[in-house]
Amino acid sequence: MCSIRGTLADRIHPPRPQVPTPPAATQPRNPLPRRRSEPLPSAAGPNPCRPPPTTTAIVRCHHLRCLGYYAWLRFGRNNLAGDRGGRRVVDFVVQSVCFVAPAQMNIAGAEYSNKASSGVRHCHRSNKVDPISAYLPTSLRPVVGPISHNKATIEDAADDGDGDRLSKLPNDLLLNILERVDTLDALRACFLSKQMLKLPTLLSQLFLSAGSIPGHHDSARVFRPSEVLRTNRAVAHVTDNILSTRSPEITISKLKIKFVLTQHESLTIGKSVARAMATQKFGAAEFEVTTDKAYKICSPADFLHFGKQFNDFVGACPDAFAGLTRLWLRNMRFGEFDIPNILSTCKLLESLRLSHCDSGIHSVLQVEHAQLAELEIDQGKFERVELICLPKLQRVRYNNWCSYEDPLYFGFAPQLSKLILTKTAVRSQKTLELSQLLANVSSISDLHLDFRSEKIWVLPECPKLLTPVLSKLQHVNLDHLPEGCDLAWTMFILEAAPSLKELCITLWDHWCIMTTDNEFRKKYGFCEKIDMKWKPYAPDFKHKNLAKLTIYGFQPDDNLLRYIRSVMEHAVNMAEISLHDRKVCVSCSDLDSEIKDKFCPSRYPRTAEKRKQTTEELGSLAMIHFRS
Repeated sequence: MCSIRGTLADRIHPPRPQVPTPPAATQPRNPLPRRRSEPLPSAAGPNPCRPPPTTTAIVRCHHLRCLGYYAWLRFGRNNLAGDRGGRRVVDFVVQSVCFVAPAQMNIAGAEYSNKASSGVRHCHRSNKVDPISAYLPTSLRPVVGPISHNKATIEDAADDGDGDRLSKLPNDLLLNILERVDTLDALRACFLSKQMLKLPTLLSQLFLSAGSIPGHHDSARVFRPSEVLRTNRAVAHVTDNILSTRSPEITISKLKIKFVLTQHESLTIGKSVARAMATQKFGAAEFEVTTDKAYKICSPADFLHFGKQFNDFVGACPDAFAGLTRLWLRNMRFGEFDIPNILSTCKLLESLRLSHCDSGIHSVLQVEHAQLAELEIDQGKFERVELICLPKLQRVRYNNWCSYEDPLYFGFAPQLSKLILTKTAVRSQKTLELSQLLANVSSISDLHLDFRSEKIWVLPECPKLLTPVLSKLQHVNLDHLPEGCDLAWTMFILEAAPSLKELCITLWDHWCIMTTDNEFRKKYGFCEKIDMKWKPYAPDFKHKNLAKLTIYGFQPDDNLLRYIRSVMEHAVNMAEISLHDRKVCVSCSDLDSEIKDKFCPSRYPRTAEKRKQTTEELGSLAMIHFRS
C-alpha cells in the first residue's frame, strides 16, 4: 500500500508543479471520509461516543467510559499489559480525543464563550484550575461549554458503576498507552480525567510534533499555516514546561521533537533541551526540523535562508546538539563546510537524514563521524557523497541522486551491512557497476534496489568481479521492476553471492509514480520496456544457501514460470517459493481513464484448480505457496 500522506510542509502548502512538468496523469482525489470513533455498546442506552456537550462532568464521564470500556472490557487487562495490547488501543485513544472531543469540547483555536472561563478548564465538581493546564498554552487547552448546575445530573453521570473506567486502569498501563501517541494528544487526553493529571510528568518517552493539530490523523486534510505555527508555538511552550518540571529521577528514555524552523520557537526548544540534558538522565534525543515552505515552492534563496537559519540555531544551542542521537533536516542549502561542522557539533549523533538538502548543485559531501550508524539522503543535488571515515556506519539509504557518475564513495566503513538505493533512471544516466561502487566494502548483507518501474540501472557483472564484494550478502530485494520483462538477468546475483538466503522480487508498473506523457518521456530520455541482455557465466552452477524466493506481481506466463524453474534448478536447497498477486495502491484507482486502459487484468491463480495447474507446470507441490 502506497503512502499518500505527505510531509507536514506539503500539507501546509499544496505543492505547485515543478518545471519542467509532464501533463497530469491523475485527477484530484476525492477527500477521504473523516474517520469516526467506533460505536460502543452501552447499558445506558444512548451512544456513549456522542455525549451531551452541555455539562462538564457528563462530557468527561461519558467520554472516559468509552475509552475505559474499549480498553478494559473489550481487550482485557491481560491483553493490554503487553506491548501489543497498548498498540491496539492507541488509534482509538487518538481518534476519541482528537475527533470526538474537539467536536463537542471546543478544542484548539475556537472562540471561547464568555460563559466559559476564558481559557481555564474547570475541574470535576469544583472551580479549581487544573495543574495540567500549565503545560498547554491557552489556545490549545480543551475548553468545555457552559457548566450545568444540576447537581443530581452530575452525580448520576459520575456514578462509579457506570462512569470513569479509564482512570481506574493502573498508572503503568496508562503510561504505556500515552507514550505511544503524540505527547500533545496525550496531554489532551489527560485533561479528561482528574486521576490522569499527574501522568505527563511521569512519561519516559516524549514525542512533540508541530503537526499535532486536532484532526491531524485525517490524511485528506490540508493545514492552514496559522494552525501549524500556532501548534509550533505550543510545542516550544510544552517542551519548556514539561522538561523544567520533571523529576530528575525519571529517565527520559526517548525525546523526539518535530518543529518548524522559526527563530523564537527553535531557540526555546534548543535551550530547554540543553538544560534538561545537563540536569536529567537522558537516553535518545531526536530533532526533526522542517520549514514553513514545502520543497516544491521553495526558491533557491529560500533554501539558502533556511540553511543559514539552521546554522544560527546550532551556534546558539551547541549543548543541545551535542546530545542529539538523531537528526532529520529538510529543505536547506548549506555552505561547503557547514554539514561537516554540524556533524562535529553533534558528537553523539547516530542517525542523520537529509531531505532536499545539499551544499549547492553538483557539490561533494564528505562525511566523517565516530558514532554515526545510519545515513539517509533524499533527493539532494550532490554530485557525490564520500563516506570517508565512519567506523560504526551500518545502514545507508540514497534516494534519487542527481549525479551521472557513481553517487557514493565508500572509504572506511567496516560495519556497513545494509544498502538501499532508489532511482528513477533515464537513458543518459550511468548504469551502476556494483563491483566498483562497493570496491571498498565487503560487509554488505542486505541489499535493496528500487527501480521505480523504469530503467534497470544495475549492470549484471562477472562473478569473479562481484563475489569479493557480495560474499556476505544474505538478503536481496529488487523492487518496482517493470512488468513483463525477462528476469533472467537477476541470476547474476545468485552466481556472485554464495551466502544468499532470501531473494524478493516485486514486479509492478506503478503508474501513479511513473511519468506517463509520451512526449515528456521522449524529451527527457525515459526508456521503454526492454529486456536486460545477460548470459550465465557458469550455466551449471549450484547455489547451496538460497532457501526462499518471494515474488510480488506473479502472473502465470511463460516468462515467470521459466524463471522460477531456473531458480529451482540452481538453488538445490530451496525450501519455500511464495507467490503474491500485484501490490495494491489506492491512488492508482484515481488515474485518468487513458492510463487505466493500459492496465492489464491480473491473471493470478485464485482457484484451487488454477493453482494446481500452476504448481504442476513448475514441477513442485511442496514448496510453492500462493499468498494472495
